[in-house]
Amino acid sequence: MRVMAAVCLAVLAACSGAPPATRQPAGPSPWVEYPGGRGPGAGRHVVLVSGDEEYRSEEALPMLGRLLAERHGFRCTVLFAIDKVDGCINPDEPTNIPGLSALDDADLLVLFTRFRHLPDADMAHLVAYVESGLPVIGLRTATHAFAYSADSSSLFARWSWDSPEWPGGFGRQVLGETWVAHHGNHGHESTRGVIPEAARGLPLLRGVADVWGPTDVYAISSLPPDSVTLLEGAVVAGMTPDSTPVADGRNDPRMPVAWCRERPLPDGGTQRVVCSTLGAAVDLTCEDLRRLLVNAAYWCTGLEVPEHAEAEPVGEYEPTMFGFGGFRKGVRPEELAAE
Repeated sequence: MRVMAAVCLAVLAACSGAPPATRQPAGPSPWVEYPGGRGPGAGRHVVLVSGDEEYRSEEALPMLGRLLAERHGFRCTVLFAIDKVDGCINPDEPTNIPGLSALDDADLLVLFTRFRHLPDADMAHLVAYVESGLPVIGLRTATHAFAYSADSSSLFARWSWDSPEWPGGFGRQVLGETWVAHHGNHGHESTRGVIPEAARGLPLLRGVADVWGPTDVYAISSLPPDSVTLLEGAVVAGMTPDSTPVADGRNDPRMPVAWCRERPLPDGGTQRVVCSTLGAAVDLTCEDLRRLLVNAAYWCTGLEVPEHAEAEPVGEYEPTMFGFGGFRKGVRPEELAAE
């Protein structure tokens, strides 16, 4: 599969007439590396790509990357939307995520972006990775990770969340769903994760029992037949874990909020995919949701899922509440490196 990715990347890059890929500026790297090396994940490389304006992926993914590295042995590279002028993390910059070439030797992609439109030479790395059949984890807005204008000449315009040519773009075709709507009342109602009876006993849910997040439930139109729902989202009437489910019919039936699939590939193989529409930085204060994502990293990379995976963050984790314009200003990636 890695050979296929290399060939695909070379062809795509050669065909692209778009601006060149983002280059690393002089000075500290505009990404962060967590070396890992001890634990079951040793020798496997996870690339976590952040870049959304609302749900603080720039806070969630460094925490998750460091957890996977220091507690489970995975080598983790975390990428960010970077301001082109001052080099700081800027989720409001939709066209600049340096370091996507890290995917060229990755074993797992964790994607948490929203409506990005990147230069073709950068997207080529991501497309080559996905089309190679290597595993993918998508969080929250990854269902609508990319957005291109209707008149875009990009080689990758069909990856747009609303693409008619490859219906639903990356979200629907790879993860299983694209952006549909808010099903819960955004900012006023939160989500209780409910394990459906059919999913009980699955390795991905080992040690997962109590999931709640302050983000609302996303609407799902349908999931592909090869998907398995891991969590259903009960819309609850408040923003605290003890809020009770609404009684207005929106929980009948409940929407899927986490699922897995083994996506069929043209060569007859399959691609392991896990998607959760929970996953905002504040959602990940929930230990069992973190554990689900750790389990997903094991499952996606072909490792045996632990009975009760360690899911405690390394160091303090005090994420910012979701909301547009609320990201922490002036933060540089090197400030997020392990001490």
